[in-house]
Amino acid sequence: MSAPIRVVHLSSVHDAHDVRIFHRECRSLAEAGYDVVLVAPHDADETSRGVKILAVPRPKGRWERATRTAWRVFRKGLAAHGAVYHLHDPELLQLLGKRVIYDAHENVPKDVLTKHYLPRAARAALAVVADLAERAACAPLDGAIGVTPGIARRFPRTRRALVRNYPRVEELALPGAQPYAVRRPIVAYVGGLSAIRGVREMVRAIGRVDPALGAELRLAGRLDPPELERGLESEPGWSRTVRLGWQTREQVASLLGTARVGLLVLHPAPNHLDSLPIKLFEYMSAGLPVVASDFAAWRSMVSDAGLWVDPLDPSAIAAAIERLLTRPEEAERMGRRGREAVRARFPWEGEARTLAALYRRIAGPPDGRTAS
Repeated sequence: MSAPIRVVHLSSVHDAHDVRIFHRECRSLAEAGYDVVLVAPHDADETSRGVKILAVPRPKGRWERATRTAWRVFRKGLAAHGAVYHLHDPELLQLLGKRVIYDAHENVPKDVLTKHYLPRAARAALAVVADLAERAACAPLDGAIGVTPGIARRFPRTRRALVRNYPRVEELALPGAQPYAVRRPIVAYVGGLSAIRGVREMVRAIGRVDPALGAELRLAGRLDPPELERGLESEPGWSRTVRLGWQTREQVASLLGTARVGLLVLHPAPNHLDSLPIKLFEYMSAGLPVVASDFAAWRSMVSDAGLWVDPLDPSAIAAAIERLLTRPEEAERMGRRGREAVRARFPWEGEARTLAALYRRIAGPPDGRTAS
């Protein structure tokens, strides 16, 4: 019997338990029968859900991440002797002489336009350079994955695949979740916490919700940069905010199983307008009504699963939260429609089949045998 084909996922940017990388792609490939290794920042080597995690130290800053951490990931990945390498960061595209798949989580040129640490006057030129460099680096690769249709179209038609950030349908819909009608007025956000992802507006909004409602904002994720907390502490809404830090999937499921509203107010940055954020679909899969940025791409998908607001207007965000908290029956119907939409139109299972088909084309079936 042939040994399973080994595939090695590499990331210097994302944590080993990143939702897309680990919980969606690596787990799905392991379930399909591949021998899956993930090299990424983590506390220690371990095997989880059939995936072998090889840890590298977490970087202390952007420069270390792009240099020392990228090199550590690169070196440890090569030592894993994969048949296929699946790269999740542009800085790892130097891996040549192997069968390689590049997974573009973001539109890199658009992302450059909003990098606060880059000189504003230079961003447009740097975005063009990033576009040319990424396309050139991807030209010899075996496959390229885009998380949205727009990102996927940037790569050669014959080698690209669209694998969207849809949820595993039952992952966050716990059987023991509290009935919606008896839940406390908790407003939940899950994901990275930064200015461009609306953390200031969320805190300001909860401070403007009628105090008589007893609403509480719970933030599950890491602040980037950590110093951002100092500015938030002076906001009136901070006293009604609980920062939970990074949460395991089980903890996320517990949070969403007790919350009344899922919050997602990303700023209208170029990279956000046509994004397919994991957290939007996860709120829906957990049956939560959403208060989300009024982006045409989002509204067109799930217009009746929540309320759509100007993400830069804390008063509008607060008004939407109040509406959902004071009209629980309407809010519960929205959450139910969102859950039904995920099951019918946005399940991860279809994306997993697309991912597996790309791997079969590039590497063959998991057991390494060729079809007769």
